[in-house]
Amino acid sequence: MMLRPRQRQFVTRSIEALRTHGNTLGISPTGGGKTVCLSAVAGDFLRDTDAKGCVLAHRDELTRQNQSKFSRVNPGMSTSVFDSRQKSWTGQATFAMVQTLVRNLDRLPTLDLLVIDEAHHCAAPTYRQVIDTTLARNPRALIYGVTATPNRGDGKGLREVFSNVADQIRIGELIRSGHLVPPRTFVIDVGTRDALDGVKKLAEDYDMNAVASIMNHAPVNDAVVRHWKEKAAGRKTITFAATVGHAVAVRNAFIVGGVASAVVHGEMSDGERKATLDAFE
Repeated sequence: MMLRPRQRQFVTRSIEALRTHGNTLGISPTGGGKTVCLSAVAGDFLRDTDAKGCVLAHRDELTRQNQSKFSRVNPGMSTSVFDSRQKSWTGQATFAMVQTLVRNLDRLPTLDLLVIDEAHHCAAPTYRQVIDTTLARNPRALIYGVTATPNRGDGKGLREVFSNVADQIRIGELIRSGHLVPPRTFVIDVGTRDALDGVKKLAEDYDMNAVASIMNHAPVNDAVVRHWKEKAAGRKTITFAATVGHAVAVRNAFIVGGVASAVVHGEMSDGERKATLDAFE
């Protein structure tokens, strides 16, 4: 897999920052090729050495996707997986799910490189346990994180893990270069604007229960479906809701409107979520 010029620049800057600081954070929006870039960075440090690396993610789907992309960027480099289904460190690069790894830290080998996908999660206790254990076993281990959203809702910063930012790719430059489609945005008034203006923030995010109390009513949900049919009928669509209950109600409104719909949320089992996402694909 060949990297685009902007991705290659992102990778080069990340490698230079890692060599200088021992850690770095790379920021790239959805569609910018974060997985391809992290694979290229990891491959550069692991290639032609006895070094051992781990790529950490928070979902089984991401673990497998990362392994697949890594192998396309670094053909011939051995990989293994440490998740709920298999627990192997045989590869030069191992792709691990944080929830499984944190319960098996006694099996964590000495790492030379720890890559954290969706690195805005790294302030969470589970991630810190993995990071701290990695550095305790090898103080010279490199820590590399990539994310599209470096700002956490709880206000916790990432500076305890990353002392610097290597590079930031912005959506605008990818649109201008022709790598992302220019978005068309429609702002629809469903009669809730004044009420939503009064919603208070909790830490850095809005009170989603308060948002749901305003938005989750049949006339509003029906209006969402009506406007979607006018603007986007037939297009594969993702709808974000305030709460799980709100998501279920919006899903039901789409079904009543004759549109096949399903809900994905964090309380689903891995099997349910996978079946729903596979059906969407």
